[in-house]
Amino acid sequence: MSTAMNFGSKSFKPRPPDKGAFPLDHFGECSAFKERFMECLRDSGYESGACRQRAMAYLECRMERQVAPRPRAAWAQHGPARPGGRGQLMANEPLEKLGFKDLIDEKSEAKPEK
Repeated sequence: MSTAMNFGSKSFKPRPPDKGAFPLDHFGECSAFKERFMECLRDSGYESGACRQRAMAYLECRMERQVAPRPRAAWAQHGPARPGGRGQLMANEPLEKLGFKDLIDEKSEAKPEK
C-alpha cells in the first residue's frame, strides 16, 4: 500500500542511451552512405565482413554531421538535444574502438609518404 502512495512523488526524466542507439537521420544527410552499405550487404548475401569499408564510411558520416537543436516545445517531453543546443547523429568515437583498426592501418600504409 505504501508503494501506491509514492507513485506521484517520483518523476521520470528520460535520457538517451549512452551507446547502442543514436538519433535518426531525419534529413537524410547520410542516406547515400547507408544505401551503399545496404546494397553491399544484399550483394554479398548479408555477409557484413565484406562491407566493412562502407560501414566505416557510414559511421564516419554520422559522426561528422550535426543534429539541429530541438525546438523548445520538445524539451518538455525529451529534454534538450545536447548541452549547447547542438548534437551529432552519433557520438565521436575513435574508429579503432569501433572495430576498424585494421582498415585504418591499411589506409595509412596505402598513402604515399612525401
